[in-house]
Amino acid sequence: MILKLKDGDVKIELFPDTAPNHVKRIKQLAEEGKYDGVVFHRVIDGFMAQTGDVKFGNSSNNDFNIGRAGTGGSNLPDLKEEFSSLPHQKGTLSMARSQDPNSANSQFFICFEAASFLDKQYTVFGKVIDGMEFVDKIKRGEPASDPDKIISFK
Repeated sequence: MILKLKDGDVKIELFPDTAPNHVKRIKQLAEEGKYDGVVFHRVIDGFMAQTGDVKFGNSSNNDFNIGRAGTGGSNLPDLKEEFSSLPHQKGTLSMARSQDPNSANSQFFICFEAASFLDKQYTVFGKVIDGMEFVDKIKRGEPASDPDKIISFK
């Protein structure tokens, strides 16, 4: 898949054998255009960039609310965890969730660096295989002023 950002395209490899339901969800929301215009609402230097709140984080929707971005999801049910032994390394894509391991819905994050403390606690569903330099340029903040957003995810 291609995650189009303002600075360039990021090529993503998905792991359907490891996290089939999460990959299916990401693909479904991407195909429906739900991620287009969604901001990176939580970006922590040396850690990760989080996005995917298709309810409150989509800058092109009436429900957009930067103050609530990160608290919403899609209208689809939450997913059961699909934890694996895949490590959280630079470029890893993993699902965001609440304290409940079975609460992932539409939000995800991309690791800037290795984050082994997340291993086997969050569902890894893909990795950046080209264009990590564009991920590294995402504005930092929780949220950043004038946050970067996904242009398209196909």
